[in-house]
Amino acid sequence: MKFLFIFNHQPYDGSDLTWNGLRLAKNLHNRGHDGRIFLISDSVDLARDCVKKPENYDNDLVAMLKEMYNNGVKLKVCGTCQARCGIYKNEPYFDEKIKATMNDLANWCEEADKIITF
Repeated sequence: MKFLFIFNHQPYDGSDLTWNGLRLAKNLHNRGHDGRIFLISDSVDLARDCVKKPENYDNDLVAMLKEMYNNGVKLKVCGTCQARCGIYKNEPYFDEKIKATMNDLANWCEEADKIITF
């Protein structure tokens, strides 16, 4: 089954929203499902190396996403949002190959069996 996760929120916003979404995506991927993650709005900071885990936060979400990406979870990040969104506007993504467009997101939406937003 193809799962598409769309993240919108700043990674370290004081909630566990992003962490829980990543955990679910990782769990489904480990079960053999096609897990895809698309980052838009302020969630794009999750794909930037310059983002550091706050001292009061237990989990390094950027490292978690990178590990999932390196283990085969498909990842795309809105290219327009790179300059418009997040605390670290205009900072590069950890891999330029993940830069995408709304057309890419639309394609993934059409291909997905389930779409989950965080």
